[in-house]
Parts: sequence; C-alpha cells; structure tokens
Amino acid sequence: MPPPEWKSPTLRRVFVVGVGMTKFTKPGVKNSRDYPDLAKEAGQKALEDAQIPYSAVEQACVGYVYGDSTSGQRAIYHSLGLTGIPIINVNNNCSTGSTALFMARQLIQGGLAGCTLALGFEKMEKGSFVLKFPDRTFPTDKHLEIFIAKCGLSPHPVAAQMFGSAGREHMEKYGTKTEHFAKIGWKNHKHSINNPYSQFQEEYSLDEIMTSRNVFDFLTVLQCCPTSDGAAAVVLASEEFVRKYGLESKAVEILQQEMVTDMPSTFEGNSVIKMVGYDMTKEAARRCYEKSGLGPSDIDVIELHDCFSSNELLTYEALGLCPEGQGGMLVDRGDNTYGGKWVINPSGGLLAKGHPLGATGQRSTDQNYEEKTKGRGIAGVKSS
Repeated sequence: MPPPEWKSPTLRRVFVVGVGMTKFTKPGVKNSRDYPDLAKEAGQKALEDAQIPYSAVEQACVGYVYGDSTSGQRAIYHSLGLTGIPIINVNNNCSTGSTALFMARQLIQGGLAGCTLALGFEKMEKGSFVLKFPDRTFPTDKHLEIFIAKCGLSPHPVAAQMFGSAGREHMEKYGTKTEHFAKIGWKNHKHSINNPYSQFQEEYSLDEIMTSRNVFDFLTVLQCCPTSDGAAAVVLASEEFVRKYGLESKAVEILQQEMVTDMPSTFEGNSVIKMVGYDMTKEAARRCYEKSGLGPSDIDVIELHDCFSSNELLTYEALGLCPEGQGGMLVDRGDNTYGGKWVINPSGGLLAKGHPLGATGQRSTDQNYEEKTKGRGIAGVKSS
C-alpha cells in the first residue's frame, strides 16, 4: 500500500490535435526511402494538421524496432528541428507505436508537458521476422516453451505457427471454420481499396483469399500481414494548450488508454490462445470500458491488431464484442463491416495496410470514416 501521505494525482485531459502518416510500402524495393525521410513526412504532416510549430512541442516519444540506438533523435533533428527537448526512444515489438503514444499521453496527463509528439517509424527487411541477436536470450523464449510443448515447432515462420495454432485451437474448441478466418482477410482487403495509405489496395474474392499461397495450416498469404516501411505521428495537447492555440474545433479527446502486459495465465495450462495474448487484451479492454463508462455497444469504429486473420477473430471476443467462442457467428452476421454493428479495420488493417512495427500503433484509419459513422472509435494494439 502507498504511504498515508500519498494522494492520487489529478490527471489532466489529453487531446489529439494533429495526425500524419506516410503510405506504407513494401520494404527492400528500389528507391525505398530511409527512416529519417519517412519520419519527416509523418511528423511534418502531423504538425501541419495541428497548425502549430515544432517549437511548441515539449517532449517527443519515438518508436521503432529495427534500428540503432538514438534513431529517434536522428529522425527528428534534421527534419523537424533542434530545440533541445527530451526525445525518448521506444522499442516494444508490435506495440511500439501505441507504447510511444501511451508515454506521450502520460506526460500530459501527469502535468509534465502541455504538448508532446508521438512518432513511430520502421524500415524493415523483406520476408518473415528473423532473430537479430542469436548470442543472447530470445525475449519470447518462455512463450515458445508453451507453444512447443503443445504443438511442436516446424520450419514455417514462427509467428504464423503461433497465431495459426491459436486459430486451430479455437476451431477445435468452438467449431469455428476456416472460412470465418478467410472472410476476415476478404473484408480487410475490401476495406483497403478506399485507403490511399494502404500497402495493398486490391479486392479479392473469398475463394482467392482461401486459395492464395499457403503459409501455415489454414493461414494463406492473404490472411497474414506483410512487412512494411512507413511512419506515423500524433500531436497531443493538454486542455490549456488547446485553448491557448485555439484548437478547440479540431481537438479529439483520448477518453481512455490502457497498456497491459502478460499475466500468469499466459504461461499456465497449455492454451495457445492465451499464450498469444488473449487475457491481457481482455483485461485492457475491461479497464478501458470501466474507466470510460462505455461499452462495446457504444463503439462504432474499431482498429485492432490483425497480424493474422485468426488474431482479429480472437480479439473480437477479447474486446467483448461477442461471447467467447462466437467470433465466427459475428463474422457470419457481417457485424465487422459497413452495415453491421461495428466497422472493424476500415483502414484495411495490417493484412492489407501493412505492418511497419513502430508506426502500426499510430496509424490513421479510413480518412472518411467520420462521414460513414458517428465517429466514436476504439483502437487496440497488443504486443506479440
């Protein structure tokens, strides 16, 4: 327990006042841009959207996974400015972008800054993720122990094995069909055709999704996210800053944001669904709903982490959009797209839009979604 004299601080409201991003592109191609150029475009767009100069930013949190130390400083110095502010580098795997946003928000929420910048970028290599430091402990070795004990390990990409096996566990436990996962890939690629920032903007038939190149088990390549180059940025501000700069008409409040890491249940038993993060996603959602006073029925637009089609279906249930085991029914009802209860991943999601790790958690959604919905949304990205 805290000491008797300790009092919970009064938390300040936090507003998004500017956003910017690059188009996500295939890595390793001719004329691909380096990360400082990507960061410059996203950062400048966010500041222009906010209509404030970089000199008004008091701290910056910069996320990336694949890069040398202080790449965040290099990304900002010669593209946005040299003002001497703290620049904090963030590396947290697939949740890197959202973690940078989490930190930038807390600085304002706690009264330590009036305006912050959350910037995320990634310049990746083609193909599946590979181990960069084989001479030391692999960070997810304990997760792998759970997986190998239950499923073994094959030469296929490890991430695809994990999430494909989680989907297979769902099928065996609840009767979910391969078509349910394929329909998610079909839906997300269909959504992407309206998003100019998406890496892929092509619509496929359900049969094309299901018969595309196999990656692991039922997962085909059109149900797996690609590696990507790209950047995204968000300018955050306090209520006082919003008033000072006359930004009331564009300020959007972040009602609630939670970050949850693994709990004992991840490593107990032999569930791959829990191992890939189901329980921490469920707990993060519970906290958000409880603290905001909102629930799934109050939400219209959802951007969630669909690294594989199976993870999107699992996340439906973790977010409380339907009871456990009924994600397939939600898909069949069309409650994950326009005309249903929610529009989920209107951007095309990771499956179509791409997955530059450091930028993913800050990516903007369909530029016109507010015209198509009531504008209330939830965004969720978890580490993997």
